[in-house]
Amino acid sequence: MSARTVDWGAMRARRGEADGAEGLRERKKRLMRRQLSDTATEMFVERGFDAVRVSEIAEACGVSEKTVFNYFPTKESLVLDHPDATMAALRTDLARPDLSPVAAALGILAEELDAMASWLEAQDDRARAVAAVQRFGALIHSTASLRAHQRDMTDRLVAAAAQALAERAGVGPDDPEPQIAATALLGLWPVQFRALRAHLDAARTPDRLREAVTADVRRAARLLDAGLSGYGAGAGAGAGVESESGSGAVAAG
Repeated sequence: MSARTVDWGAMRARRGEADGAEGLRERKKRLMRRQLSDTATEMFVERGFDAVRVSEIAEACGVSEKTVFNYFPTKESLVLDHPDATMAALRTDLARPDLSPVAAALGILAEELDAMASWLEAQDDRARAVAAVQRFGALIHSTASLRAHQRDMTDRLVAAAAQALAERAGVGPDDPEPQIAATALLGLWPVQFRALRAHLDAARTPDRLREAVTADVRRAARLLDAGLSGYGAGAGAGAGVESESGSGAVAAG
């Protein structure tokens, strides 16, 4: 397997990406967006982020450079292209009165981890698939502009989470409580990213990978749970890390 055989989009949880209501135009746009992102990611992993021009990505996809920028405002967003899905999930799940904010965040992280683990499970040559994913992680870690873009994405996600948490508690999104709660919750994403880098190897099965990464994320989440389990308390809002440990949505990740 070379990087150019990797279906990068299959590793990203995209809740509700394609449903029965999707029209032909929306489907074409979604598929073009995925083609551009996957092609760019493959080229970046193979040659390095700075060595690839957007015009080369456009040529490889048979479109104009302007078309690329119609879908992605920056070169960095071509490779880190999934904040909208996470943002939508945060807005939906943080509003659920039956979940604590921490349990909601863990459920979203579980979906994202499960997407990668399921993709790895489906590969014929898992060792080479793992190597490709490791190269992707190294690309992010070694590229300053991608790390900066990742921080900008996190700021956007924090703002969305703060808005959802503020509505849940009946306060303003700029109040201290939803701001600190949102910042703390989004801190679980880099924990999962680092846990993936630490535990991903060819000898570990996808199920074992899920277990190891989830254990690390839950260790971090337990520090948050006591303070946030009653946030915006509604029916069942106290369901947190320990009481949700048997839930398929949370434990799967």
